[in-house]
Amino acid sequence: MTKEGAGKKSLLLGNEAIAQAVVAAGCQVATAYPGTPSSEILPAIAAAADRLAAPMAVEWGANEKVAFEMAVGASFAGARTCTAMKQVGLNVAADAFMTVALYQLKGGMLLISADDPGPHSSQNEQDSRMFAMFAKLPCFDPSDASEAAAMVKDAYALSEKHGILVMLRPVTRVAHCRQTIDVVESFEPGTPVKFERDVNRWMALPAIVRMSHPRHNARIAKIREEFETDWGKYNYELPAKGKAKLGVIAAGVSFSMLRDLMKEWGRDDIAVLKVGTPYPLPRKWVESFIARHDKILILEETYPVIETQISDRSKVNGRWNGAVPEAGELLPEVIEEIVLAQLGETPPKLDTSELAAAAGELGLTVRKPQLCAGCPHRSSYFAIRKAIPAAINPSDIGCYSLGVNQKGLDTSLCMGASVTMSSGFYLAHKVTGQERPVVATLGDSTFFHMGVSGLLSAVYNRHAFVLCVLDNSITAMTGGQSNPGLTGKPREKDEGVALSIESVARGCGVTFVETVEAYDIAAGAGAVGRAWEHAKASRSPAVLIFKHPCMLLRVPQDTVSVSVERDKCVGCRYCIDYFGCPGLSFDERAKKTSVDKRYCVSCGVCAAVCPHKAIVKSAG
Repeated sequence: MTKEGAGKKSLLLGNEAIAQAVVAAGCQVATAYPGTPSSEILPAIAAAADRLAAPMAVEWGANEKVAFEMAVGASFAGARTCTAMKQVGLNVAADAFMTVALYQLKGGMLLISADDPGPHSSQNEQDSRMFAMFAKLPCFDPSDASEAAAMVKDAYALSEKHGILVMLRPVTRVAHCRQTIDVVESFEPGTPVKFERDVNRWMALPAIVRMSHPRHNARIAKIREEFETDWGKYNYELPAKGKAKLGVIAAGVSFSMLRDLMKEWGRDDIAVLKVGTPYPLPRKWVESFIARHDKILILEETYPVIETQISDRSKVNGRWNGAVPEAGELLPEVIEEIVLAQLGETPPKLDTSELAAAAGELGLTVRKPQLCAGCPHRSSYFAIRKAIPAAINPSDIGCYSLGVNQKGLDTSLCMGASVTMSSGFYLAHKVTGQERPVVATLGDSTFFHMGVSGLLSAVYNRHAFVLCVLDNSITAMTGGQSNPGLTGKPREKDEGVALSIESVARGCGVTFVETVEAYDIAAGAGAVGRAWEHAKASRSPAVLIFKHPCMLLRVPQDTVSVSVERDKCVGCRYCIDYFGCPGLSFDERAKKTSVDKRYCVSCGVCAAVCPHKAIVKSAG
């Protein structure tokens, strides 16, 4: 269980620090579904487990609910478990999450729900601490990578002491910060595993819940008392010198940012109360701090979780009264403005002229996020639009959402919603006697995550639409993780069984299933047309799979050089606006397109795009 070389340090990503702490704590079963900013946690757990030869199962779930429930089952058997996801992933796991809160767990269980204030790569900026409060579960809110790692061990201790699920909630700035951390060289022994039958403990029956809920309330009250007195390493005060002009209650990364600002300012007239356990809030301790100061400011991301638990807010400023913005990330410059406003001072003006001059000198311009050069999704979207321009195009959550730049999608909601919303679009037009083609898109990982259940419903109810699965053989947006369509698993020697999208679709009862090469625009457009005709005639969904490996996989492929014949280019921008590859650039002065060799990967697909045949394949 131990390795040589203790005392080494390394500059680790916050997620890596969390991961090695999970292994060090003796976790026996770790599960996850990738989602930024949590994606690096499970691969880092697998890497640490491989390095230390730890006896752990480390696996991806098909979705967050699956991953969560695998960890719950292992915990019921007595194993120490961990499951990781992002904040919107917790929505998917919420059914089990809310119920398991009431159980008396056997093995310690840690839920890592990584939040994305801002947001940077999410469809919302919901606050997982609110979910913890909703389920009445203890939550740790780390301020940096080092503290997040320390909280892992203590969360397991708390979980096993009270038999309760515990949440660790790092935000993007913690998950993706880099900090010098001690390298883990040993791990604790796991807990004994033996499932013992006890229906009163393991069954969520109404009669049992009527007894378990009051017991749960009692243990949360006990944990609140412990947070009042025994958790000074995460809940502590930085007093002002003399009488404080302002008292600030700060949680999570907001505390770290405020502390850095105060050092920069050289101020010692602000008292700070750091809260590392926002739920259940150590209320008496917090209210004592409030009573000792004339004016209080609360800094927390993203929702007013601490504020909500304070009974008297008469001298408290925060989100509830507009002193703190109700949305968005609390960046250092935002915190600076908020704090100085509370002190009646004006923040200094930020001089960006030097930065602007440097950007101008380097010729830097703002560019939209784009699909990578050679991305197969680009040609798939182009073929879909070319085949049926008037179709409604629901899409999904993934890097293929960037097809919006090609005018290739109309809606995006959440994982799997492209399928179920297609059913909705079909029904809305059906009941009004209209016919409108619907061609939906989602990725291979998303198909397995949440697409299958919607497809089953569409087959059962006879909904006519085309579902295009953009199969690039990777979970690309979150960093290249495996999924049920591949054999890869997180630990080095583990291997899974790859499921066929075609077989799964047919197993759902789909009668039209076809696979095309994503780079072949003509073939793709023809297949879309055939699929819609079948769906319309049979009143059932058709499944079309556009298949080509993600360019990030660096799979060898034929290269096709292209060039633009300038005399044929009329400057219509069709290739830029509807294909949008970084390998093509447009000269606004000359009104001509050209190939940008810095980005072009010589896939040759764009040769089929120009309506004037100006982009041609070349020998060089």
